[in-house]
Amino acid sequence: MILILLLALRTTWRFARAPLLAALVALLAWAAPASAQYAGLRTLVVPGAEPVTVALYYPTPAVARTQPMGPWRPVVTPGAPVAAAPLKGLVLISHGTGGHELGHHNLATRLAADGYLVAAPRHPGDNWEDRSMITSGRYFSERPRQVSRVLDALLAHPEWGPRIPAGRIGAVGHSAGGYTVLALAGAQAEPARAAQHCRSVADDPGFCSLGKLSSGRGDSSPSAPAATPAAAPAGAQDGPLVSVADPRIRAVVALAPMAVVLTPQSLAAITVPVKVIMAERDVVLQGKYHGQHVAAHLPGVDASTVPGAGHFAFMAQSVWPLVSDAGDAAANPEGFDRVAYHATLENQVAEFLGRQWR
Repeated sequence: MILILLLALRTTWRFARAPLLAALVALLAWAAPASAQYAGLRTLVVPGAEPVTVALYYPTPAVARTQPMGPWRPVVTPGAPVAAAPLKGLVLISHGTGGHELGHHNLATRLAADGYLVAAPRHPGDNWEDRSMITSGRYFSERPRQVSRVLDALLAHPEWGPRIPAGRIGAVGHSAGGYTVLALAGAQAEPARAAQHCRSVADDPGFCSLGKLSSGRGDSSPSAPAATPAAAPAGAQDGPLVSVADPRIRAVVALAPMAVVLTPQSLAAITVPVKVIMAERDVVLQGKYHGQHVAAHLPGVDASTVPGAGHFAFMAQSVWPLVSDAGDAAANPEGFDRVAYHATLENQVAEFLGRQWR
């Protein structure tokens, strides 16, 4: 179109020089982005008995580049200045068991470029280096509390606190992170449900083995993913019902969530908007026991299933194999294009969050 205008300008220069120049300038101004934003990246460490390392993704005018970071390739500008425009909100991202704060960098950078501050903690005791929390006796309570501590730190932070809009705080979680954000929304865990579930079914081995639970009928001595009181400090144990809601969380997206431990009554009582996305070919957490459990008991939930997707479809595509007890997190079911799917995922999450705060 610009070439056509230039040719027209050349042939009619003597007759309409000023109007054509004005049209060309207007077209060029329209074609260029007025305020392009990219994703900056910083690291925050929340102090405490168990310090929490947090990846902070945020909007910046500095052009981002692909940064090799271990198995990940986020498109970010480390340490870049923060964009001057007000933030749209804060989004907390909780990774799955054995995960990493960069494991959802694609979604985080998209939301940052859209104007959000995104905080992705590395869960102490449940990350790629250390999974000791799984047998600590406080798994179901501690995971959500770690996210709440990150939120406390950000709201009190001299730079970030004043920028975070009141009432615009959301949370996204994958797998065990899906449990985490549903618990923050008000769902209550009953740890005994895990053992009961694994006594009664034989087709959810991924969940039962990851939680150190017995799977299959006829086993009379299953153990919940909580050790005896001697395995953790006094007073730190999960009780028979775990309630760790954080009323500051106003919207939740749960991706292939671990949810069988959540009570139907508490799911039904959730009042914040919730979106649940399941994977059709999930062999780690069978959707009929987890995501569909949420969909069946939470009125008004926005639930969907991704055709052909495996459990790890919601993580960024790693360039290396990521072998774990649950399988290779970098692998995809035959015929499923994770990279192509992520454009859809990012749009869905961004649209869902944006719809809550219009």
